[in-house]
Formats: sequence, structure tokens, C-alpha cells
Amino acid sequence: MLQFIVKRILHSIPLIIGVSLIGFGLMHLAPGGPLAVYTLNPTITAQDIERIKIVFGLDQPVHVQYFKWAKGMFTGSWGYTFFGGRPVLNVILERVPATLLLMGSALSIAIVVGMFVGILGAVRRYSLFDYLATTGAIFALSFPTFWFGLMAIYVFALNLRWLPSGGMYELGAEGDILDLLRHLILPTMVLALVIVATWSRYARSSFLEVIHQDYIRTARAKGLRGPAILFRHAFPNAAKPLIALLGVQLPFLFSGALVAETIFGWPGMGRLFVDALTMKENPVLMGMMMFTAFFVIVSNLLADIGVALIDPRVRLT
Repeated sequence: MLQFIVKRILHSIPLIIGVSLIGFGLMHLAPGGPLAVYTLNPTITAQDIERIKIVFGLDQPVHVQYFKWAKGMFTGSWGYTFFGGRPVLNVILERVPATLLLMGSALSIAIVVGMFVGILGAVRRYSLFDYLATTGAIFALSFPTFWFGLMAIYVFALNLRWLPSGGMYELGAEGDILDLLRHLILPTMVLALVIVATWSRYARSSFLEVIHQDYIRTARAKGLRGPAILFRHAFPNAAKPLIALLGVQLPFLFSGALVAETIFGWPGMGRLFVDALTMKENPVLMGMMMFTAFFVIVSNLLADIGVALIDPRVRLT
């Protein structure tokens, strides 16, 4: 098992390097380059631009800039924001808890509800429930997240006035858990909706493939019924593709969180990314890109380890 983990970690290193090279190159190829926020400002002179280049080390060759930036990323010195001069790492870490809370809540709901709907649809194949679940999943996957978000605000915040339309707390209620939960409901439901549809479809297909295997028929012939067959015999084999799906879903979860946080004004990494993109804060964008890439790679590594624990044959790959 240790050899399997080491191999997966070694395979991740070229991926991290590739992401950093592509991201660094795109930032320099963008209109205006890394200093677009300054070069596109008509009040700043060419002499000012040259001085700023020297301050940020952008007067050096590109490969030298990359190695200095990569060394800083490795040692925890991610640079400073153009506006305010704050450390980029501190700015990102301030937003991580809010994003993890939103993503964790949405993912937990999606896994529980999606697994329940998918397993029930597989057990009651071609029933009315199965048809309704399939139709609902297709509907959820057909509409963009921002549309669901706007509809949720219109119905539950503007018309019914049951829930707040955005933010994380009411003004002056910072730290109130109940107020936080009220603000968390709408973005969590919107973000979880599409993931529930995906998980229900995968869970249904995975369990359908398993429950018709010979060993399941043997278990039934021995007198086992219902939950004992599903959870003791079918679940371990049906869970393998679902654990792999968990690692693949994280990039989509990040993109969905970006949209949900923007719509609902949730102060997380998605909102920070949009603000940094608007302000052309390239150091923040580069830091978020690497942070997200590292998080996704680690999550995929954990998913691979989970699959290997269930099925030892995977360790031979």
C-alpha cells in the first residue's frame, strides 16, 4: 500500500509543475501582462510602470521570474496584492473556511440524498419513483447553477421572505450560528442540486450493475434479504466508482461554488476569485490557481487510496 501511495504522489508532481507553467504563462500572455491593472490606467506614466516592474521583479527574464515565483510558492511566500500590499497567502486563507463550509455542506447533502435516490431507483427499477428521479436529474443537469440561484432568491428571499438573499451574517450578528445557518441554506441547496443529480445517476448505474451479479443471487439463495444484501454484499463493490467520482467531482464543485458565492455574496474563495479577476490581481489569481490545483490533486489521491483499500487489485496498477 505504501508503494502505491508513493507512486501516486510521484505522478502528481509533474501535474503540479505543468499547472504552474501553464498558469504562469497565461498570466504573462494576457492583455497588459501581470501589470495590466497599471498599464491600462491612463494616469500612470511609462516611468511609473518601469519602477513598478523593478519593485515586483518583472524586469527580469521570464524564466527567472518563474523560478523565483515557484520558490516562493514552495516556501510559503506567495507574493503581495497590488492593492493594499497584503500577503497573498493570508488573503486566500481568510476565505478558505467559508468555502469549505459551503462545499462541505453541499457535498454532504449531495452524497446522502444522491445515494438514497440512486439506490432506491436501482432497487425499484422502472417504477414511478425511478422515472421521476431520472426526470428530475435530467432537469437539474440541464439548467445552469446561476439560474437556480436567481430563482431561489426570487422565490424564497423576495416573495416568501423566508431566507436572506445573500451574505454570511446579518449586520451586527457576526458569530451567530443560527444566523449563519439561515444564510447557508440557499447557497448550499443550489450548489448541492446539480451534484445530487449526478450522484443519483452514478449510484443507480453502479448498483444496477452489482445487484445482478452471481454472488448477489447466491446471497439471495442463502436466505439474505433487503438491506443485508445491499449494504453487506452490494455496497463495497458499487462504492468503488462512487469514490472515484468523488475525486473527479471536486473541480466541478469548485466551479459551482464560484457561481453560488458570486450570486449569494458568500465571502469565500469563489467571490475572492471574481473580485481578483475584476481588479486584475494577478498574484491572487495565481495563488488561488495553485491552491485549487493542489487541493484537487490531494483529493484525487485520497480517492485513489480509498478505492485501493476497498479493492486491493487496484494497488497493482
